[in-house]
Formats: sequence, C-alpha cells, structure tokens
Amino acid sequence: MMVKALQFQLYRWSWKPLTSISISSSLSLFPQFPNNNHNPFLNAAVTPRFAPFRASSSSSSSAAVPANVRSIKFCQWCGGSTKHDIPDGEEKFRAICTVCGRIAYQNPKMVVGCLIEHDNKVLLCKRNIQPSHGLWTLPAGYLEIGESAVEGAIRETREEANADVEVISPFAQLDIPLIGQTYMIFLAKLKRPDFSPGPESSECQLFPLDDLPFNSLSFSSMVVTLSLYVEDIKAGKPKFHYGTIMKRPGTSPSDINAYTLDYHMHT
Repeated sequence: MMVKALQFQLYRWSWKPLTSISISSSLSLFPQFPNNNHNPFLNAAVTPRFAPFRASSSSSSSAAVPANVRSIKFCQWCGGSTKHDIPDGEEKFRAICTVCGRIAYQNPKMVVGCLIEHDNKVLLCKRNIQPSHGLWTLPAGYLEIGESAVEGAIRETREEANADVEVISPFAQLDIPLIGQTYMIFLAKLKRPDFSPGPESSECQLFPLDDLPFNSLSFSSMVVTLSLYVEDIKAGKPKFHYGTIMKRPGTSPSDINAYTLDYHMHT
C-alpha cells in the first residue's frame, strides 16, 4: 500500500539533565496513576574471494572473549568452524571463519510498531507467543529485509491486530544495547474501526489512557513508550523521543522494571 511520506520537523533537542535516570525514582518522567493497576515505570553468480585472516598483533587467540560477544561456532556462508579473535585493524572480538576467512559481524535488530490512538484510547495486543506470553504490547515486530520502517510497522499491525492503519509521525526511538535491539514506534490511526487478534495475539483491546495495564505490559520498551505518550498527552502535544534503555544484566525480557532510561531527548 502507498504510505504518505512522513514530514516532521525537529524543533529543538531538549536534554534531560541526568545521564542515568532511574525509572523508579524519576517522577517527572512518568506520571502517577490513581490506582495500583498502573505502573509508572527494535546463488550469486560470482563468489567473492577473501584474503586470509590475520589477527591483530595486539590480540591473542587465547584472550578471553568479552561476555557481550555472542559465540558463533560455525560460518553462516560455508559452514566452517570459527575462531573468536580481533581482526587486524579492528578493536573488537569477532567470529572469523577458519576456512573462508569471512567475519561474522553482529548488528542490532530493529523492532518497528505502531502506537494507535482511537477515540482517546490506545490499541494493545495480548501476546500469544513467548517471550512474555499473556502480557500486553503495542503491535510491533522485527523489520524485514526489503521494507522501510514505516512499511514494517504497518505490516506488523496488520499481522498482530488485523488492523489497517495510517502512520501519522514517528514517536519514539529506543535503543536497548544489552539485547541488541532498537525500537522505532510510530503514531498511527485506524483507517477503519476494525481489529481482531492475529495468530500471535490472543486478544486486542482499546484502553483509555488512565486505564492502561502498566502492571501487565510485555517489555520495558512498552512501559517507556506508553508512559512517554501519556505524559505528552497530559502536556497537550506528542513529541518525538529518543532514549537508551539500559537493561540490568541477567534479567528476563519480561522483567519490565529492571532498567534505567538514559540519554532521554525529545523535540
């Protein structure tokens, strides 16, 4: 479907004065709610040739691999075994194929989705898959190769909520370095007031802003996104937000309180 080009102007970056904001203590970031049901708190024709791998002289094959480097045992191109080392001219450990010499670079994944408002309510889906089975989320999922972020957000909304939407503007970009994800959430509206659960959802429901299920949200990214949205609506106008969600190491994805929001900026 055709998607109108998004035009938005960044008027002014406003930095929060803290670089590590504890969500549990930041009363100005997340509004208080009246009852305990609310928690304020991303076959080629020609085979390329690769030069033999040479480890950097500053590294050692016996050096310990950092904990944030995912272990890759086999090459995704030729199936050969890999070694983890620092390639010549680089500074980070990589998985290098011992057969073809290719380096497996690990890059973050982008999650795209829509924050849909209809009649002063927000559309949420109850997850029918793991992780966070049975918890509420905005319709969102991984961006696919060959589609834009807007196209991916529209597709995920259709798949999870059987809803056709028009994207209005970007709302939030949230980086989560610990799990290698970046969330891009767009404000959107329903083209028709029709929606129903898709295969990955067990239920879809419109929630008033003062009755959002903050204690039953699926991920910290959903808590941050919806809290920022409620704050913006109370202030009179949605903004565009950027922030880094710093997850506490060792916590599960469904632990929605084990994080801080750093480097929060907005227009």
